[in-house]
Amino acid sequence: MKPEIHPGYHPTAQVTCSCGNSWLTGSTKPEIHVNICSQCHPFYTGEQRIVDAVGRVERFVKRLESRQSAAARQQIEAQARKEADTAARRARARGDDPDEAAAEVLSKYDLEAQAND
Repeated sequence: MKPEIHPGYHPTAQVTCSCGNSWLTGSTKPEIHVNICSQCHPFYTGEQRIVDAVGRVERFVKRLESRQSAAARQQIEAQARKEADTAARRARARGDDPDEAAAEVLSKYDLEAQAND
């Protein structure tokens, strides 16, 4: 090894975190500043912190809820239409008014009565 090319070793280098925690270690630098340590990192603390940049998290949650509610509404409407069609066919077979039977079923779902022939 060449002499005088290696950095000096500091056996008591001070490491300081942005949260205020500090400890001693060996290093080639006398002082080390870090942004995160085991005292403030979410993996070690067990808490989850979400850094919200201008409401991104809220917008995502709102968009997710609207998509889920829209999908649920579509599923309920499809079920209501299916039941209304079945009721209209049965009413037609009995000789009753199929539109009235369909409207009765759709009213259970609070949907607009639609005539199904």
